[in-house]
Amino acid sequence: MKSDTNPMQSAHAAPRCTARCKRTGLPCKNPAVRGWTVCRMHGAGGGHGAGQENPAYRHGMRTREWKRIRGEVHALLQESLKLKQK
Repeated sequence: MKSDTNPMQSAHAAPRCTARCKRTGLPCKNPAVRGWTVCRMHGAGGGHGAGQENPAYRHGMRTREWKRIRGEVHALLQESLKLKQK
């Protein structure tokens, strides 16, 4: 005996991705991933982490921490040069 309910009904009723096409402005028609507002093609899942968690990580000399340290060293050097000129 066949059921009258459509097994795909829950898929049709799923919330849709909120991403929009840049060219046409039309919304994406894919269902959003559970817990996200976008589909898997538009960034649901979050991507890779920062730092050593990222597969493209090489040596860490251009990380935020190193940039901050180099900025502090540069500021100290500039301050010492100003004091030297006085």
